[in-house]
Amino acid sequence: MGISALLFACAGAYAQPQPYPTRSITLVVPFNAGGPTDTLARILAQSLGKQLGQSVVVENIGGAGGTLGAARVAKANADGYTLLMDHLGLATAPTLYKNLPYDTRTAFSAVGLITEAPMAIIVRPALPAHTLKDLATLMKERPGDIVFGHSGLGGVDQLCGLLLMTAAHSRFQLIPYRGNAPVMADMLGGRVDVTCSQLASAAGYITSGKARGLAMTAAKRSPVLPDLPTTREAGLPQVDITVWNGLFAPHGTPAPVIQRLAQGLQAALKDPELSARFLKLGTEPESAALATPAALTQRLNREIDRWAPVIRSAQQYAN
Repeated sequence: MGISALLFACAGAYAQPQPYPTRSITLVVPFNAGGPTDTLARILAQSLGKQLGQSVVVENIGGAGGTLGAARVAKANADGYTLLMDHLGLATAPTLYKNLPYDTRTAFSAVGLITEAPMAIIVRPALPAHTLKDLATLMKERPGDIVFGHSGLGGVDQLCGLLLMTAAHSRFQLIPYRGNAPVMADMLGGRVDVTCSQLASAAGYITSGKARGLAMTAAKRSPVLPDLPTTREAGLPQVDITVWNGLFAPHGTPAPVIQRLAQGLQAALKDPELSARFLKLGTEPESAALATPAALTQRLNREIDRWAPVIRSAQQYAN
């Protein structure tokens, strides 16, 4: 081989792209640190980093119901180094917010579902409601008087409250807070009557007697609180809502990168340590069949279509 041909061959070899990833990855959580999504994201980041061979660093960008963090990822370079972990709120934002800086259906490339967890419907112990039907009766007797605290417009807890009002054919006095912690603080202080909280967050309050659990929004009971009935068992099957979390990349991320991320996600979700830590939080990792781009894309579009009429009917808008 001549010198020029050899140089050309060497140059071609050096021009080959390096396998993804070659540096650390930023995982944006569009909520404040310490919340349920952030906690799950930090567990996932450790396991996913091991699978990908690079560190995955969680960055919290809270505010505006999660839309600030989502917007950051929507505008990021589509190279696989900026990812988004978001939940049901991503699907409600298009209806809640009139001027989103991105189109939720097209701004992201789905990687896969991560986990799904039920909500617990809880009340302050002094409220005369010991079952879900008791609560529905009380709401009808005192329409607009029962205080339902939630973590803000578009939050999963607020959506749970909207479903309760529809199922009971009555209404709450809906009071927004800045997160779940102040909701629970006011429930302990007797200023909030009812709320919906992720099962893992609610379990401690229920078992300690600081709150009374009425039902959980899942198809089957949870080993975390095996005595807590489902909403179907409690007589209000319409209250059907779970907190799912998914992994997204910016739209236009190359297919091989999405495939590598999906493979890494599926492997991470099979990690026994991750599974054990998720279970302690009242949730389970998704199966490999659902930790795929197609499954998450279908779920996101289905949830956008489901919640739009619910939000419009309640006339609950962020702007």
